[in-house]
Amino acid sequence: MVEKNLSGTAEKEFRNGVSNDDAKKALELLLKWIGENPQREGLKETPKRVLKAYKEWFAGYNQNPVEILSKTFEEIDGYREMISLKDVGFHSFCEHHFAPIIGKVHIGYIPNKKVVGLSKLARLIEMYARRLQVQEKMTAEIGNTLQNHLDCLGVGVVVEAEHHCMCSRGIKKQGSLMKTSHFTGIFLDNSDKKNEFMRSIS
Repeated sequence: MVEKNLSGTAEKEFRNGVSNDDAKKALELLLKWIGENPQREGLKETPKRVLKAYKEWFAGYNQNPVEILSKTFEEIDGYREMISLKDVGFHSFCEHHFAPIIGKVHIGYIPNKKVVGLSKLARLIEMYARRLQVQEKMTAEIGNTLQNHLDCLGVGVVVEAEHHCMCSRGIKKQGSLMKTSHFTGIFLDNSDKKNEFMRSIS
């Protein structure tokens, strides 16, 4: 939102009730806090660049899963076998330390009368990744959203990611991957279907 003065010219831009100017000042304070000079040449435009980057990195807060999954297709001739998509890369941020989470997502689902375009699965992943996240929560969010909006017979989601809050600070264990999974419907009740999904993403 852009606030205008009496002459009609733009004065301040706001996002979620916070002006860009206030956000830039907060970033300048952080630069001072770490021991930097926010007025030196290399950093003078940094707060502005960071705000621009944050709009992209956290765009998921302004997206709606209902809209992403709104277009479905029912002409599938009774298809009820698994559909899987593997190795969908994502980049997110840990809500505990603001550190990057970088990894990939695998999705499998068994449709019940309707399917969704393949790119919509990737867009759903991207929407949840572009928010502050906990990997366990993100895994469940992707699976539950797909289950609820497509009324699938079952959904399987596996997420593998490297957490920079662990590999670049604290215990500093580079290359360690966290793996989480979430299953619904037939994947919970039928071990053969669950194993089929796990084989398809291995």
